[in-house]
Order: sequence, then C-alpha cells, then structure tokens
Amino acid sequence: MESVYHVLGTMSGTSLDGLDLALCRFRKTGGRWNYQVIAAATYPYDEVMRTRLAKAMELPAYEYVQLHADLGHLMATTIRTFLAQQTIIPDFIASHGHTVFHQPAIGITSQIGNGAVIASHTGITTVCDFRNNDVALGGQGAPLVPIGDELLFSNYDACLNLGGISNISFRKNDRRIAFDISPCNMALNYLANKWGMDYDQDGKIARSGIIDATLLNELNALGYYQLSGAKSLGKEWFDAKFRPCLDASQQPLNNQLRTLTEHIAVQIANATNDNQGETMLVTGGGAHNKFLVERLRDITGKDIIVPDDQTIDFKEAIIFAFLGVLRMRGEVNCLCDVTGASRDNCGGAIYGGR
Repeated sequence: MESVYHVLGTMSGTSLDGLDLALCRFRKTGGRWNYQVIAAATYPYDEVMRTRLAKAMELPAYEYVQLHADLGHLMATTIRTFLAQQTIIPDFIASHGHTVFHQPAIGITSQIGNGAVIASHTGITTVCDFRNNDVALGGQGAPLVPIGDELLFSNYDACLNLGGISNISFRKNDRRIAFDISPCNMALNYLANKWGMDYDQDGKIARSGIIDATLLNELNALGYYQLSGAKSLGKEWFDAKFRPCLDASQQPLNNQLRTLTEHIAVQIANATNDNQGETMLVTGGGAHNKFLVERLRDITGKDIIVPDDQTIDFKEAIIFAFLGVLRMRGEVNCLCDVTGASRDNCGGAIYGGR
C-alpha cells in the first residue's frame, strides 16, 4: 500500500540567514520512503528581525514571549506568500522554529516562532516543538536529522551538515550515530561580521591567510571535543567558550578565518575517524565554502560529495518536513542512540488548522 504526503518544511538556522521553506512530496512504497521537492525558497530576515533574533538570549521574559509570537506571525505571512505561488496546498506544515536556548544538561531547549500562530494564520495544521520531548526523556534533543538521513539518504555512508554548527550522521555497528561536531558558519560569519561583511564568500579571505598555531591549539583544546557519545552544542557554549578565543586573537582577519577553517576541518576529520565509510554527503551553507570543502577533502580522505544547490540549502527543511510526517503517523522521529534519551520517541506538538 502506498502512502503520499505533501508537507511544507520550515527551518530557521543559527546563522540567521533567513527562513528556509521546502514544499515536499513524500511517498512510502514497499516499506521505503522517497521524496521530491516541489518548490523551495529562502526568505531573508530584515535587519530588525535579525537583530532581535541575535539578541534574543538577552531579552527579559515579556519581550522574549513577544518575539516568539512576532516570529510566528512573520513565518505565517512568509508561508502564505510562498504558498500563493504554488498549485499544491500542503497537508500540514512542519516548523522547526528558531533555537535560542539549548542546554539539555539542565533540561531546557527553546525554539521560538509560535506554531499555534502559524496554524491559525495559515489555516494549515502545524507540527512544531520537535526537541522538547527528547530533552524531557534525558536526551540532547539534537541532532534531529539522523532519522531523515537513515530513511531518505541511506545511500551515503555519512551525512555532514555544515550549518551554524556542523554535525555528522553515520551508521556504526548497525546503529545510527550522530552528534554536533563544532561551530561552523556561526563562527565564520561572526568573524566576517566584525569586519562589516555578511560572510566570507567561497572562503576567499580564509584562503589568503596563514594558520595561527596558538589560536588553533587553543580552539582544539576546548573540553567539548574530549566528550564522547551523545552531545550537542548551543549558542550559549559558543558565547561562553569559543567566542572569547576569537576575540582575544590579535591576528588579522584573513589569518583568523584561515585558522578557524582549519579548526573546523580538523574537528570533522577527528569525528569521522571511527566512520569506516567512504562517501560523505555535505550539505548546509558551508558546502558553498569552496576552501572549507577543499580542506575537508585533504584532511578527511573521504569521498566528499557536494550535491545540487537545492539539496545543499534545503536538506534540513526537507528532513523537518519528513519529521512532521513521522509525527503525524505516530512513528519514531528521534533516535535515542543519537540523543542519549531513555528511549526512541516521537516528538512534536500539533496545532490544528481549519
């Protein structure tokens, strides 16, 4: 028996690029899932919203709740604009929201962009709040994409996402293993922003620099990299542990970016030492960074596969749409082997549309 779902996946990443939307068709035939992207687009945040999101961690409670609602309204308006150009209306929306706080060790994770507002203003049932159930079960609540890697991208030995934070997913001893590796675009863009740029296009500035051994050693010595098992990163860790290393550096921008690029590549290589596979699918905004991808090829020794731009830019939105499918079916969409939770679970709050 064949099952077909049309779903709109949404994703707002820590790099603050904007809202990614992917309208997808999922089909299950003979026990196997496949997907098709019908349409996809990124809607950049204006400067006001970017600034509010960047400072969200500092807001008092009232303003934080207001931002949660306002982002939900913005998402709903953006979704309506996007869907007005399509001929297919999705069965439901799966919205990741925008992560502000993520400290699973003390039992909290918070994604804003009110799902009830999205559902009420689009008239389409919305699944959101994918992480909290896993955190409540003692898990990291992240990464969530491995179930999608397992069921939609299993033809690759490993899936590497180069987003605000880099994370990896692969099979080992017949289990799916996944974890956050290191800051990626969050850190690269932070340095570029300090010099008035949105990002270092193609890694050109980094390519022109030289490695600062002192900074590289300091970054590689951070305690997170010594942890094993389920682990994840949040902006709090970046601000408290990682950013001070960058701020203390007296090196010119090109040397800082060169050193940071090397650090990211080294940590990814370390993370893939136990993965005996050869093919590695690389997606996320960092896959457009030609210099970073070159360093990954040189250091990891893997067959680095950079797919088409649509897959690079929208893989996470595609997978969150798929997580919504699994939630609506009442099936596992979060793996305890990945997050360290007490059991596999099915996460996501559902708000009805019309």
